[in-house]
Amino acid sequence: MSPHSTSDNRPLWTAEQLARAMGGKLVGDCQPTIGDISIDSRTLEPGEAYVAIKGHAHDGHAFTASALENGASLAVVSQEWAATAPPGRYLVVADPLKALEKAGHVARARTAAKIIAVTGSVGKTSTKEALAHVLAREGQTHAPQKSFNNHIGVPLTLARMPASSQFGVFEIGMNHAGEIATLTRMVRPDIAVITNVEAVHVENLGSIEAIADAKAEIFLGVEPGGAAILPRDNRFFDRLAASARRAGVEQIVSFGEHEEADVRLVRLSLAAECSTVSAEIFGQPVTYKLGSPGRHLALNSLAVLATTRLAGADLAIAALALSDIRAVAGRGQRLLRQVKSGHFTLLDESYNANPVSMRAALAVLGATKPEANGRRIIILGDMLELGNEGPALHAALAGPVDEAHVDLVFCSGPLMENLWQALPAAKRGAYAATAAELESAIARAVRPGDVVMAKGSRGSRTSVLVETIKARFPAVVIDAEAGVA
Repeated sequence: MSPHSTSDNRPLWTAEQLARAMGGKLVGDCQPTIGDISIDSRTLEPGEAYVAIKGHAHDGHAFTASALENGASLAVVSQEWAATAPPGRYLVVADPLKALEKAGHVARARTAAKIIAVTGSVGKTSTKEALAHVLAREGQTHAPQKSFNNHIGVPLTLARMPASSQFGVFEIGMNHAGEIATLTRMVRPDIAVITNVEAVHVENLGSIEAIADAKAEIFLGVEPGGAAILPRDNRFFDRLAASARRAGVEQIVSFGEHEEADVRLVRLSLAAECSTVSAEIFGQPVTYKLGSPGRHLALNSLAVLATTRLAGADLAIAALALSDIRAVAGRGQRLLRQVKSGHFTLLDESYNANPVSMRAALAVLGATKPEANGRRIIILGDMLELGNEGPALHAALAGPVDEAHVDLVFCSGPLMENLWQALPAAKRGAYAATAAELESAIARAVRPGDVVMAKGSRGSRTSVLVETIKARFPAVVIDAEAGVA
């Protein structure tokens, strides 16, 4: 059964339903039912509908034949392309992306699910994942498996939502003003969560105030009687709350360490692999374990529990479920890798980076104790989209590097050269223009007992370097009885 099919084995869509939703015409011997919707012919499973999206780099129509050969129930294609296409199973529409948006609107309208939308400068994906995890304990929960937070990913996630869902969790991202407004009006959340507002995408928006206003666009889609969950410690809390009220949001809930927060962090015990949180949730004391380390994750877990409560789910079950959460690849995943005469720990934070998440990651590294004679090592790629402040923000990381007791730093990229120049000679591992050029130096430097963290913006290709390191150093085999083998 498709992971997006309904609990009572009804199909996600029938071909006729999807045709009506998309405003298109069925052509050829289309399969009567659709188990899921895909925009990638490489990962498509038999019985799924393939939507041929025309992107910046590729036109999905070029892969239609492959999708049909792989068992697609039908392919959603444009009228222009279909005019000269070979015979096949097609749903012909004016524009496949617009048709996907239409299907998303219909999918939203046909469900009674409680819908949650999450945005923020940092932490929106991990918060979305945590919400999906805890709500799944309560009932059928629909959420994207990846970020899927843009003009393609959001309507795709909506179109894939079973009508029988009880909860839907959506992530909404942006690079420019106006993007969130469009997406939130598709999602129509009952609860809108903003994790924080920080200097991310300054290059595109011009100021951090403009970033706050762009994030506040999420309130424009909130359903009547809905709620906004906002970071009380953030300096833009009042600005966000005022925007929510102007948009007609009736309930505003705050979370954080601030004494006036509705959901308040009382005490936090940080460990290398987890955290213990004591909080007051709307005045109710709750203590729980969080399965991933970091103050930033602990604070966002407050937003998760606030949302859970407002969504009508059981708070105690949600708090227990948070202990099961583990970091994933690129977002703090912890790996043991073999090295001559022992092993080292690799902390993969390579998915993305900005000044706030960088400092949070360094704090996690500082809380992680190396084994035996091991050292703390960090591999850093450029933080992008910071505008004119970029060089200074990179150089300013020297302080957090020192506070985290980092022994050795490897830097790549023109912006990270500013940090490199600010580091004392004893902490300098190596500098290179690109992340790939650091591989040999890192391989020579790493020793048993070391803790190695990697972080950088996606454009810095630090994540590619992590994959190279993982390929070069085999995974450590864990023996349940004997421990590390």
